Amino acid sequence: MGVSEFLPEDWESATLLGRIDFGDGPTPVLVRGGRVEDVSKIAPTVADLMNAYPPGSEIPRGEDKGPLEALDIRPIWEDPEGAAAVKLLAPVDLQCLKAAGVTFAVSTLERVIEERARGDAAAALKIREQLSASMGGDLKSVNPGSEGAERLKQTLIKDGLWSQYLEVAIGPDAEIFTKGPTLSSMGWGDHVGVRYDSHWNNPEPEVVLLCDGSGQIRGASLGNDVNLRDFEGRSALLLSKAKDNNASCAIGPFFRLFDDTFALDDVRSAEVELKITGRDNFVLDGKSNMSLISRDPAVLAGQAFGKQHQYPDGFALFLGTMFAPIQDRDTPGQGFTHKVGDRVRVSTPKLGVLENEVTTCDKAKPWTFGISALIRNLAGRGLL
Repeated sequence: MGVSEFLPEDWESATLLGRIDFGDGPTPVLVRGGRVEDVSKIAPTVADLMNAYPPGSEIPRGEDKGPLEALDIRPIWEDPEGAAAVKLLAPVDLQCLKAAGVTFAVSTLERVIEERARGDAAAALKIREQLSASMGGDLKSVNPGSEGAERLKQTLIKDGLWSQYLEVAIGPDAEIFTKGPTLSSMGWGDHVGVRYDSHWNNPEPEVVLLCDGSGQIRGASLGNDVNLRDFEGRSALLLSKAKDNNASCAIGPFFRLFDDTFALDDVRSAEVELKITGRDNFVLDGKSNMSLISRDPAVLAGQAFGKQHQYPDGFALFLGTMFAPIQDRDTPGQGFTHKVGDRVRVSTPKLGVLENEVTTCDKAKPWTFGISALIRNLAGRGLL
């Protein structure tokens, strides 16, 4: 697999921000004009780099590491022993990993279905048919927090169809939660994990915003916000167990920074594609159109950051997905769930391809490199 296969279609004119381990530890890099620059001596972390250089300012040139295409970067399924000279890491470090949920009408219905099915995939089909007939058309046209949304809420309460998921879908407050701890995200070409005791789960292909310590949106990447539908369906209070597990978050391959070739409007119009290929020859395709999102990306970022909460090192914000796979994989009426070895490919032309292979969280490589390890590594390399 060549590097250019997972990069944006116009990657040679894009400004890409990421992290690469050249053998001595995580190194922030910029890719400009198709060449890799080690910027660790300018700023030791991606978070520091974004805070040091505000939007519109020129980031100084780093140490040239040659053409990106010349680097020996391989996915884990082609390099299980880790023999590659360099490793592409998730493009975030000290940023908090945040996520917005229930941001599309289709995914809203699926959350309500999970809640009513109490985690039982077999019950989902009948509930889906009932709810789609009653609410699908209305939700797509409702402006969250508006008078029309309030009228719909009162109608649904009267009909016994109201849900906590509908509250965050059409109410004034978006669902913003912490997806995982700092430094826990997986990168392109690595494993992505689901719990071994989950029997109804799926990927969530999303666009991820990069925000600096002032809350300003600086760029975007692709993400996989893995979800365990049976866990969250049993109780919304199990959200952390459904979302925050070893290897359950993936971001990559790079953040594309906003410049003359890429802006927030490109995020707003992006169509995110998903392709799952299983070892059992099962194939699932889907699309998530960002133009159908119920709240603007800037509004979601604004609800994550403000006078009530700051993030001095910045944050990465998953924007949610409209994709909730219902295609039967094995038993009719049971819908989709992951199997070990599934290859999950999330893509959009302006951001490239994020590809990961599914394993169970207990079989994924243990997470051992935390904040203290990063500080020791950077200090040992003379970068602090």
